[in-house]
Amino acid sequence: MTGMEILLLVAFGGVMLTYILGRISSSLRNTFAVVLSLVLVVIIALMYDKTGETIFYRGFFGIPMVLRINSLSWIFAMTISFIGCLSVIFSLDYMKVKERTSFFYAMLLLVNSSMMGIVLAGDLLTLFIFWEIMSWSTFLLISYNGGPAIAAGMKYIVMSFAGSMAMLAGIISIFTAFGTLQISEIAAGMSSASSGFKIFIVIVFGIAFGVKNAIWPFHAWLPQAHAEAPSPFSAVLSGVLIKMGVFGFILTMYVVVGLGTYMSLGGAIFSVRSILLVMGAITILVPTFVALLQDDAKKLLAWSTIAQAGYIMLGIAYGTSLSMAGGVLHFLSHVVFKSLLFMTVGAVEFRTGGIRDLNSLGGLIKKMPFAFTGTLIGVCGLIGVPLTNGFVSKWLIYKSLIFGSPLLTFVALFGTWGTVLYSYKLIHNIFLGQLPEKLKDVENTPLSMKLPMIILSFTVLLFGILPGLPLRVINKIVVSLGFDSLNISLWGIVSESGMLNMINLFAAILAGLIAVWLFLRIGARTIPVKQDDNYAAGAAVPRDRYNYTVKFYDPLLRMISPYLRDIFDTFYMKIADLTGYLSNGIRKIYTGYVGNYVMYIVLFISLMIFVQMKWSPW
Repeated sequence: MTGMEILLLVAFGGVMLTYILGRISSSLRNTFAVVLSLVLVVIIALMYDKTGETIFYRGFFGIPMVLRINSLSWIFAMTISFIGCLSVIFSLDYMKVKERTSFFYAMLLLVNSSMMGIVLAGDLLTLFIFWEIMSWSTFLLISYNGGPAIAAGMKYIVMSFAGSMAMLAGIISIFTAFGTLQISEIAAGMSSASSGFKIFIVIVFGIAFGVKNAIWPFHAWLPQAHAEAPSPFSAVLSGVLIKMGVFGFILTMYVVVGLGTYMSLGGAIFSVRSILLVMGAITILVPTFVALLQDDAKKLLAWSTIAQAGYIMLGIAYGTSLSMAGGVLHFLSHVVFKSLLFMTVGAVEFRTGGIRDLNSLGGLIKKMPFAFTGTLIGVCGLIGVPLTNGFVSKWLIYKSLIFGSPLLTFVALFGTWGTVLYSYKLIHNIFLGQLPEKLKDVENTPLSMKLPMIILSFTVLLFGILPGLPLRVINKIVVSLGFDSLNISLWGIVSESGMLNMINLFAAILAGLIAVWLFLRIGARTIPVKQDDNYAAGAAVPRDRYNYTVKFYDPLLRMISPYLRDIFDTFYMKIADLTGYLSNGIRKIYTGYVGNYVMYIVLFISLMIFVQMKWSPW
């Protein structure tokens, strides 16, 4: 039995055992879930730098089911297990007061296991089976809290089902054309296929992966799903689950279709590459400024997730060594800082009794310093502040675009400006300003929540100062996909368009911080004032206004709200309404009266006779 088979056996077996142990003892279940998650991290870590394929099942209508491991699948599997483990630890206190906790832990582990199956799949049948397990277990977790969560879950699963059917159409077409579903054999046979067939494959698989990745215009399910899902799962949902779409895009464009074919596929203007780049640019711009208008902390982060998916799409779709490295690194960076942000917001929600409204919070920096520090580091990574992982990944994407496409570079930079605005709103309205009277007894973050925040915060800074750690693995992926190798060092990267050396940048920033600290030390002493002794534009801030930014964007919102409609969300809802109307009409056919059914049969036979008489050649 290979390491991949052992990994999936442990992962899926652990799901069942977790649920069974939960029926016996909650503490036993929690301990086992944490240990299981740690074991999965260790198993995947031991598979580093391994490559190979293995057939683990031959009995599915004669179609072999294959597992394979390479640099691409390893980095995704490692990320899944890492975030999955931290989310389980974060859940220990968060889920204490919840109901059906054994079901929650089992589904959380099932989602993580199915994602590992997806990235280790060596054939499209295996990928599709694990894809469906992931989709349906995700639906159950989104719907976990009931009420509005069920509607959010239904929206997700309907769109996910549409994507799965598109993927299934592509799988059937490929099997019909090549007689195999093994990815390596498909890639070899695809070189002789027509360009029209290749475009068809990119479209149908692009729909499936676009829905999961929540890129425009397939994004409509994500904001509501994030708002309603339990926060520990939101970290997984935003951090790694939607990145299954990123994995799928890389697999389709650069493994199945191939680098050379992808770059020239389609017309000069409406090429596949150009369309994907435009989709990435729109995905950056629109959600970024929608996030700015959100008052629900989780919805703000959800729209931010959609926008950051646009950066990843720009990187992987642009098609150079540097851009691909930037896209994959930004996937990894986003996993870390966005999981961190959802956990910090989840900790605030947990300690404040479920408050996520940014206008109802404020002043929690002294009550929850760990959550504040984690949020500060997380938003620095999100913005791309130097010495964070987000800075390095965005630098690579900007460097790739700046000489080849100034317009896309401007879009990416403009999106970063919007990111600064909504990130400031998030951290200010939760932690700064005045502390509301109702929150004066808020307690600090529990240990089970602090630990994942500390680990993720450390990772944001580690990969920002020593980017060579992830880039060395990413460079192997870049080379395996047909790109030229990059000149990677532990401190950064050297390319034709410039050099990035984070140790020099680290030394310069450290010297600047020391200078500022010395200046403050020799300066005048600070004078403490009461927390309500605040002024904005020369006017005292009223006691009931905890933040001067509360409702700050209301005038702008009133002006643009008539035009602020998600046309694709409206389009999908129209389709849903029409489907419901047609289904109700068809349902009326089933009356329960035998006489009606006899009449249907007679009418059908009469129609067939008429057709035969009218169009028969005799």
